[in-house]
Amino acid sequence: METVGAYAWQAELFERLVAAGHRIAVRQVAGAGQRPGPLALLEKLEGARAPGSLLRPAPPLPAIAGQANPDLTIDLTGCTAHGHAPVLTVDFDGQRGLEAGLAAMLAGGMRPELTARLNGVAVATARPMIGDRVWLSRAGSDLLAGAVTLIEMCVTRFAAGRLLPMAAPVPPAPQQQGRDLLWRYLPHLAAGLARRALGRLSGSRPFYWRTAHRLIAGPGLAEGQGLAEPPFVELVDDGQRFYADPFAFEWQDRLYLFVEEYAYALGRGVLSVAECRADGSMEAPRVVLEEAHHLSYPQVFAHDGEVYMIPESSGGNELVLYRAEQFPHNWVREAVLVADRKLNDMTLLIRDDRFWLIGTEQRGAGSASDTMVVYSAQALAGPWTPHAMNPILVDRRAARPGGPFIVAADGRAFLPLQDGTETYGGGLGIAELEVLNDDEVRFGPVRPVTSGAAWGGRGIHTLSRAGRLEVVDSCG
Repeated sequence: METVGAYAWQAELFERLVAAGHRIAVRQVAGAGQRPGPLALLEKLEGARAPGSLLRPAPPLPAIAGQANPDLTIDLTGCTAHGHAPVLTVDFDGQRGLEAGLAAMLAGGMRPELTARLNGVAVATARPMIGDRVWLSRAGSDLLAGAVTLIEMCVTRFAAGRLLPMAAPVPPAPQQQGRDLLWRYLPHLAAGLARRALGRLSGSRPFYWRTAHRLIAGPGLAEGQGLAEPPFVELVDDGQRFYADPFAFEWQDRLYLFVEEYAYALGRGVLSVAECRADGSMEAPRVVLEEAHHLSYPQVFAHDGEVYMIPESSGGNELVLYRAEQFPHNWVREAVLVADRKLNDMTLLIRDDRFWLIGTEQRGAGSASDTMVVYSAQALAGPWTPHAMNPILVDRRAARPGGPFIVAADGRAFLPLQDGTETYGGGLGIAELEVLNDDEVRFGPVRPVTSGAAWGGRGIHTLSRAGRLEVVDSCG
């Protein structure tokens, strides 16, 4: 691995590769230790805002000597290495240099794309989720977290002999100068702070979600039917809480809505249920599951005559299977499926007597919404094994599930996927799961889901249906 300068993201990459069992040698090239002016100024302006940013300076990596002919050289210098083939490099939003990449990210409206190249040929891309669009130290940290995971992903595939040129080549972009960063950054920061100040003055809730439901017959949103009728009916809250992550479930000819209930006073999510009446109206939700940490994404399903739930519990650093002792109000812990991992919205698919979970993982300082991982097991309670090619992809548009799998009559499986290009919860699409085995996971193109005139929310975040009950949620 060849570096210049010393950044926290390089240290995180080094630690991850070593933890994965790779033998890493580090060589500092000319210019090591020099901190470019724009990034040094950025640290002074924003240092207190993001003390854990991957943009922050770090001690130089240990200059470990390696073999004369390494299997792979990872060039982090910003200028293509020579004489060490094969060489893996990363373009930051079309730019080889980090500063120019940050400037390009600002110019592009915070929708960055990273390209990994092997000897100059594009082999993989990543589209990191940018959580904070005001403070560049935080946005840059999200960008670099995506770069770390992209390189980690490429090294895994290279070791397996599966790092191949992309079907659609990505040509190199014209290179910009790092000095563009400051004159793009200062107006960006001023505008962002002004927007936030106006938001505070508006007096609206700091954050909230809206859940809605309807009874329909025939095709719905998953089938591309953005119908105006019947309209969705909002699940009313009292202003002290909101409802999100709706899951529809049918059991013994009765329809239920499971939701995350977030009370502002509690400061974390609990899981609640409401029964849908015959006329389509919904009972008031009642809490059915609470832990010391946040719970959401109440994925409820039936298997072998029992009803189970796998909610998101990344706040507890675990993924847990619950079983209904008395459906729908009493639930008990059945098994810890995955421990010591921050897994998000892990969505179950049972195929050919094999159990699969597909969702996202927050890796290091990265986003919780852009890095897809897959686990599998021979039994529901486990043991669960991570896929050999984890992480599968880094893509803010198509990594984090937004509802249960939709399995067609012919066995094809489709997964709702969140689109966080503009903001978290800003959109939803559906993609077919084309390949799923121990060697590969691949989804087809994502088809956007729109509600038409039936729901006025700002984009759909979750979509679920059971029988005639179709449910969605939207941000704000």
